Amino acid sequence: ADWSLVFWTLSSVLLPVLITLWCSFQRSRRQLLIRDIFRKSKHDWHYTDLFGQPSYCCVCAQHILQGAFCTCCGLRVSEGCLKKADQLFLCKEIMMRSDGGAHSAMPHHWIRGNVPLCSCCMICKQQCGTQPKLCDYRCVWCQYTVHDDCMTDCVRTEECTFGEFRDLIIPPYYLSTINQMRKNKRTSYEKVVPYCRKHWIPVIILANTRSGNNMGETLLGEFKTLVFDLSKIVPAKALQLCTLLPCNAVRVLVCGGDGTVGWVLDAIDEMKIKGQERYIPQVAILPLGTGNDLSNTLGWGAGYAGEVPVEQILRNVMEADGIKLDRWKVQVSNKGYYNLRKPKVFTMNNYFSIGPDALMALNFHAHREKTPSLFSSRIINKAAYFFYGTKDCLVQECKDLNKKVELELDGERIELPSLEGIIVLNIGYWGGGCRLWEGMGDEPYPLARHDDGLLEVVGVYGSFHCAQIQVKLANPVRLGQAHTVRLILKSSKMPMQVDGEPWAQGPCTVTITHKTRALMLYHSGEQTDDDASS
Repeated sequence: ADWSLVFWTLSSVLLPVLITLWCSFQRSRRQLLIRDIFRKSKHDWHYTDLFGQPSYCCVCAQHILQGAFCTCCGLRVSEGCLKKADQLFLCKEIMMRSDGGAHSAMPHHWIRGNVPLCSCCMICKQQCGTQPKLCDYRCVWCQYTVHDDCMTDCVRTEECTFGEFRDLIIPPYYLSTINQMRKNKRTSYEKVVPYCRKHWIPVIILANTRSGNNMGETLLGEFKTLVFDLSKIVPAKALQLCTLLPCNAVRVLVCGGDGTVGWVLDAIDEMKIKGQERYIPQVAILPLGTGNDLSNTLGWGAGYAGEVPVEQILRNVMEADGIKLDRWKVQVSNKGYYNLRKPKVFTMNNYFSIGPDALMALNFHAHREKTPSLFSSRIINKAAYFFYGTKDCLVQECKDLNKKVELELDGERIELPSLEGIIVLNIGYWGGGCRLWEGMGDEPYPLARHDDGLLEVVGVYGSFHCAQIQVKLANPVRLGQAHTVRLILKSSKMPMQVDGEPWAQGPCTVTITHKTRALMLYHSGEQTDDDASS
């Protein structure tokens, strides 16, 4: 009886442990197999524990809650059918050979099932995807949908026109033709215009999946044109595609924060150094960061949270107007060390600052580097800035700045009042949507411009003063406008930042001079409003 009790006790304890270990082993093995398929596949597979809408497996046609989906062609499959789907279905091809060259006709690339909601059949004009099963077809290029009953051999082999966005899509036959021309050492790419389009404006998407609230990864599969993930490829390599496209015709949509935009603009400056000026694209912005002041200045909004359909974003890019943006060189020369240290050189698009707002950015970046998972939401990021600003109101770490700093505007020294911070502006917006130079708007000061070759220089009394300016309860201390700004930090370490990138700086001389101009796209917002009202 005692041995029987011991046996059943051990069994009751060990059996759940063994089952758990076996399940864990099987799960790990399954994950390794899935990762191996993902690595070898031409599809851009991603795994999800829960689909956001009713979904059906493209292989077994069963309803699925979790599984894998391809962000490029839209296939959705269960975990068990993943390997079979990878062998059965072709993904959207970026380059495709053809005997007819860039002017070749390309048939539709049909995928069955999981069509977008509220889509209509191109044949009978009735709604598709209404039945609770795997039904109807969708072309991954033109996004046209067709009922199962309307799908005929004629429709299946019909030429694809690339739909509404044919003027911004880069056809796969075009890239294949250009690649062959490069092998033959021919460079007259501008003569190869696909389908004889007169108004072809190819658009390239550069998405930073790590910006702001991590929406970049969600957007990767929704765009119908060529997309590069900046977490996997640097902008300089992605922008080399512009050299294979018609001169002065390419537009680039940067999905990310102001830091990502600056990264892309630096890569464009490298193209100028290489002598590729005629291939330089115009840049539009989809704001996914926290501050997004540059995006706000250029009319693209203070932050994107999925409220505007991707189709409307692409229309806005096509209709946007070209403008220029001043870019500035910020040189920081350290004092002492017998001048053996090389000066730090930054490129400024938005603003430079010394004082409380730089201190908030420095504290924020220090904590985000320690625990990056806590700062994946735009709301949490702004709450963190609010916390550090409130803390500085009590501590006042940057007081008596006017005794530590000398300011020169175009060579003329400026007498400073009792300040805690100085901000040098290139654009109209600052601090996540505040028009700093205009302040409350009750004084007749000219609006700050981003293309006039002038910098606006203002002072703030502290973090509380910054907060008052942001809610239009106070005006900044306007120190003047200048083409060249020189700032001399005489003693002690002070926080500084350029476009949200902060650091602690000892005694130095900061010189800000004009560097170059970038080609940007400005969105007025009128077209979107008209479409929404209609």
